[in-house]
Amino acid sequence: MRVIDIGPDPSLAYRPNLEEKKKDDYRNYESGDLIERVFKTYKLMHKNQTLSFVQQKHAEWTSFSRSQMGMMEAIMSLDQLVDESDPDVDFPNSFHAFQTAEGIRREHPDKDWFQLVGLIHDVGKMMALWDEPQWAVVGDTFPVGCKFQKNIVFRDTSFMDNPDETNPKYNTECGIYATNCGLDKVLMSWGHDEYLYRVLKFNNSSIPEEGLYMIRFHSFYPWHSHGDYMQLCNDKDLQMLPWVTEFNKYDLYTKTTDLPDVEKLKPYYQSLIDKYCPGMLKW
Repeated sequence: MRVIDIGPDPSLAYRPNLEEKKKDDYRNYESGDLIERVFKTYKLMHKNQTLSFVQQKHAEWTSFSRSQMGMMEAIMSLDQLVDESDPDVDFPNSFHAFQTAEGIRREHPDKDWFQLVGLIHDVGKMMALWDEPQWAVVGDTFPVGCKFQKNIVFRDTSFMDNPDETNPKYNTECGIYATNCGLDKVLMSWGHDEYLYRVLKFNNSSIPEEGLYMIRFHSFYPWHSHGDYMQLCNDKDLQMLPWVTEFNKYDLYTKTTDLPDVEKLKPYYQSLIDKYCPGMLKW
């Protein structure tokens, strides 16, 4: 199996002083114990994530009639999920939620909303527990309806069976979008980022706009870590980009096998949930 050399990730330069793991060991898409599982997940994603598929998923998932539950229950449901696209971890996603939140809490003790974003950012992955295949839930995201750009993971080895790859309407830099239209008007590959963002908006969460951007675009690595798709961004996107980049270092570099004491941490984070997204939420 040949995989593309995606080059150094600029976000590595922003690594916080949280763990001893070497920064070059993260996001390794060339080798490692999990690489076959990871490549298989991305190959299915890049074959099936078309413009029409994304439009279909928006229609399916944004009625918010599947379930009602509180945010902590949703977080703990991720005990049942191991992210098949992640080359860095092979343990349940709920631990990663608390790892990320605690990393942010140590360095941003005055921003409780930021800590909460760290806790909940992957909750949209619960779609996989409702029978959505992981290639439509996890992994890096990218726009559909325009040219697939070079810094998408496995770009050269996984899109050959995607019909949008050869559709001339979707093969220009902007495709169906206007230059500088803003990311809010761009359809991203369907996954947990967009789903949780939509859930929070529907349930009138009071998380600030910066936090909502982190949630919506934290998996958009070609943009926030490589500078792709800037032609689609407006001024607001560029203002929010440093916040997404700041979040990324905690999302990525707190992934270790040193697992947190979740039961001890729950009361504090429940207080943040009660402040910013309280009660029973519609999913």
